[in-house]
Amino acid sequence: MVIEHLLEEFPPVNTVDWEAAIARDLKGADYQKRLIWRAEEGITVKPYYRADDLKTPAAMDPAPGQFPFRRGVRAAGGWILREEIDATSPEEANRAARAAIAAGAEGIVFTSLSIRGRAELDAALTHLDRVPVHFALADEPLIRFLIERLRPQPQAAVLSTNSNPLSSTDFAAEIVQSAPEGFVPFTIDAAAYEETGATTVEELGFALAAGIDFLSAVAARGADVNRAAAAVEFHFAIGGNYFFQIAKLRAFRMLWAQAAGCFGVPPENSGALVTARTSRWDKTVYDPQSNVLRATIEAMAAIVGGADAVSIAPYDECFRQAGEPSQRLARNTQLLLKHEAWLGRAVDPGGGSYYLEALTDDLAREGWKKTQEIEAAGGYRRANAEGLIAQALERSRTNRVAAVDRRHRVFIGTNQFANPAEQALDRVDESRMNGIDRGPRAYEDLRLRTEWHAAESSKIPRILLAEIGDAKMRVLRSNFAMNFFACAGFAITVKRFKGAAELSKAEADLIVLCSSDTDYYRIATRLTPRLKMLGRSTPVIVAGYPEDAEELRAAGVADFVHLRSNPIDLLKKWQERLGVGS
Repeated sequence: MVIEHLLEEFPPVNTVDWEAAIARDLKGADYQKRLIWRAEEGITVKPYYRADDLKTPAAMDPAPGQFPFRRGVRAAGGWILREEIDATSPEEANRAARAAIAAGAEGIVFTSLSIRGRAELDAALTHLDRVPVHFALADEPLIRFLIERLRPQPQAAVLSTNSNPLSSTDFAAEIVQSAPEGFVPFTIDAAAYEETGATTVEELGFALAAGIDFLSAVAARGADVNRAAAAVEFHFAIGGNYFFQIAKLRAFRMLWAQAAGCFGVPPENSGALVTARTSRWDKTVYDPQSNVLRATIEAMAAIVGGADAVSIAPYDECFRQAGEPSQRLARNTQLLLKHEAWLGRAVDPGGGSYYLEALTDDLAREGWKKTQEIEAAGGYRRANAEGLIAQALERSRTNRVAAVDRRHRVFIGTNQFANPAEQALDRVDESRMNGIDRGPRAYEDLRLRTEWHAAESSKIPRILLAEIGDAKMRVLRSNFAMNFFACAGFAITVKRFKGAAELSKAEADLIVLCSSDTDYYRIATRLTPRLKMLGRSTPVIVAGYPEDAEELRAAGVADFVHLRSNPIDLLKKWQERLGVGS
């Protein structure tokens, strides 16, 4: 039986009725607190979106590949699967690149290769004529070598470099005029903003302001703005806030198209070349296999957002030199997304989602405001020279790190749900850890400090989570305390006790009472005298913060661990009290 017009079976429901149904289900709870999310970007995210949430419905009309490129610069799906090559000699880099291409990569980024002559450039690019290659370490001589190589014999695939066009605008204007087709000599590296703490709005505003400054500077020097717009790549790091990251790339293309048009670039030439890399900021040393999952989510966001090329970092890059297995896993993640999940078969798969479309507009609007702030301060170069960009990044970084420290920003296996038995000391290269600013670092330092102490003294502080009293609360409190103290790598034991007499005989370096608020005073006033009578100085702390906290302190309770505790401060304090790091 064929059912036509299936949706006619479901009558439309207006927004007023939806809101009434939600109010009934909330049963008096605060709608704003329960269902509205206020993101760090200052954008309010609602629990649901409908067609009437779209402020400019007509903006969705242009097809993929059409101005203003909201839905991508290509009319068909797909992206270039980039692989990063860390080799430092031209011959070794070339061998690694060719092996990666044979294994499925479609583009190459030489991250550590410095070219010191035409011969070295030729060696690095041997048999890579049909492969897009990007040089992350680029100086003026390399750019001139590339132009010299390409002018008589253009390459079948695009060559590009990470050179900042604002470092020397005179040089940038010269190169724009002389760069052959198929060469993208400059990059606006917006990834540095994300990995220094920027909000999504700041990433958009700073990247756009830098691009505007570039066009303005080269136009003032007589360069063709059409050629200038084609001579720059915008590179973004993709974090874990999935829908925001998708919308970020969509919003940026719209903003750049509008900005380029203000300089006289025709609509058909105003599509931004956008490349993306999984973020370094959110990768962890502990439970590092979780980095594979993080990178997969980030790569999906980049792909759905319409990035032209995507790189996935090996999961262990943040703490050691990545080996062939982790490089292959990173490469295969993209191959799976392209060839098994078929993400390359659709263009703008998120298009039409009311939430995504509304979020794209919100980010574009707020990003444009941020750019206007920079323009009002004299433009990107002046704002950067006067420290305004750095100050903004430091403020955002401080807020982001505080969210991690307080566990409002979760890193599974590091600041939540850590495995206290995991050891990382033997696999960590500190020089690589110190080279990258990452959010989880404070927790990792706590864990590594405990491991160093264990290696030197053959002893890890023993934390006893004493479940006692109220049957429900003792389990809830011990689960909370387990999760809390595991973040510092302590040896944790959970045991149930009938009373203070039994508990006073238990062996531990620290006792955490896990019970109900009403039971704590009774337990503490019986336990602490018994410990003293037995000649034991084992500190006792309480899981929770009851109203009679001061009375508990007077009774001998040393501390409290609860939802409002600052985990970093409290864990450091007890590491020191228990001899770790001393």
